[in-house]
Amino acid sequence: MKKSSLTLLAVTSLTTAQFATAFEQGDLILRAGFATVSPDDSSSNIVVGSDLGVNVAVDNNTQLGLNIAYFLTNNINVELLAATPFVHDVNFGVSDPLGTGDKLGEVTHLPPTITVNYYFNDASSKFQPYVGAGLNYTIFFDEEFTSANDAAGLKDLSLDNSFGLAAQVGADYMLNDEWFINGSIRWIDIDTEASFNLNGAEGSVDSIEIDPWVYSVTLGYRF
Repeated sequence: MKKSSLTLLAVTSLTTAQFATAFEQGDLILRAGFATVSPDDSSSNIVVGSDLGVNVAVDNNTQLGLNIAYFLTNNINVELLAATPFVHDVNFGVSDPLGTGDKLGEVTHLPPTITVNYYFNDASSKFQPYVGAGLNYTIFFDEEFTSANDAAGLKDLSLDNSFGLAAQVGADYMLNDEWFINGSIRWIDIDTEASFNLNGAEGSVDSIEIDPWVYSVTLGYRF
């Protein structure tokens, strides 16, 4: 084989390898790793007959993050975000009005989110950044007060489910044609209301804006 032919073959092989790193229409990808929900929270005050002058705050939590995405075109995919249930401490915002400690209780939630992402898709680069927007539905369950607050008469904690917008930026770094590393930052609009009883009297927190930032680091595989 002539030298020029060998050179052409090498260039062609290199070009093909570079283009193989980019995602393509019809690709199905699965990611798994760590996801941290960090609330940028605010709330109205706790009301039991009258305003107690104390609001609530929600702590961070990290769980196993999972997502699956399908490429509709070379540049656009639809992604479903899932995770193992997040469990958050709920605390009195400033002071403890009942003398039972700063921790009010715990809530558990699942935040399934569907996002449409646009990939800038530079086929010559292993680094594949994207932006996306979508919708979230957060399901709250297993809401409970601490044992100290339960003994003080706080019962029947319940939070409403939430429906809101979501946005993200992220990037995949291709290790080879199948495996890649992903990092992403999401913002999710999560707003809810809480109801409870205090020694038989109805209580509420009429507005709890959780609005978390969600930070994820995952390992992905392309099918």
